Amino acid sequence: MKKLLLFSYLTFFALTPAVYAQEKTANPDKYTAHNKGKMFVFWGGNRESFSKSDIHFKGPDYDFTLYDVMANDKPKGWHIDYVNPSRMTIPQTNLRIGYFINDHYNISIGVDHMKYVMNQNQNVEIAGVVGASYPDYAGVYLPSGNHIIDMTDGTFLKFEHTDGLNYVHSEISRVDDISQLFKIRNTDKFQVNITEGVGAGFLYPKTNATLLGKEIHDDFHVSGFGVSGKVGLNFTFFKYFFIQTELKGGYINMNDIRTTSSPSDKASQSFFFLQRIIAFGGIFKL
Repeated sequence: MKKLLLFSYLTFFALTPAVYAQEKTANPDKYTAHNKGKMFVFWGGNRESFSKSDIHFKGPDYDFTLYDVMANDKPKGWHIDYVNPSRMTIPQTNLRIGYFINDHYNISIGVDHMKYVMNQNQNVEIAGVVGASYPDYAGVYLPSGNHIIDMTDGTFLKFEHTDGLNYVHSEISRVDDISQLFKIRNTDKFQVNITEGVGAGFLYPKTNATLLGKEIHDDFHVSGFGVSGKVGLNFTFFKYFFIQTELKGGYINMNDIRTTSSPSDKASQSFFFLQRIIAFGGIFKL
């Protein structure tokens, strides 16, 4: 993950001198020569990767941590659900609406609808206390004791944010026309832009958890915060339509995850994520 982000940023900085050089010769008569005052909206899909995470569970008669828990996303692939209004929230999706405050910078708000599924087929280390109320797992697990829990059958824990790991955030981004690097003269027909930005917001997941045989809780809840950075390429067609690809990485910290129907049962975790995004959108002047 770190290597991909480093490669993306190095690519951007390598292209920057050429970007500024070509701006001096941009055709000011083209619609695409200026962005100030334009709005844009895009909709797309994503794939995600997550770092390992320590997850802390706390409630009546238990207080323990699972270490280095692995998780994956839950992709649907190319599917009609991405454009079906009644099912658009089922796949992993990205929605963003923004406004250019000048020719190069825009501000936006959006939702990255990711999905986080704990791998069931894994053994993880546990430390903490599970009380007598849960006889199958009761015990004191010392941090240095190398106590291992087998998660395979799901009786101890099933844990996922699948409806989903919703990152609601704002971004500020820079956009530069690099069409001349590809010898494109009429940018009103086809334009290539490079974009990079940073964002921050909150996590609003719908967590599905089965913990120690307790009743499942399945409701949206503000659980923490996230920060992110991105680089991407934008391909604009006929002035108003575009395809945008992005590589976005960030950090998520959720310290207030609801795990059961009881407010006293909670979990917390933090991890890094990497998204690969492809989106379709439109850009227009007000």
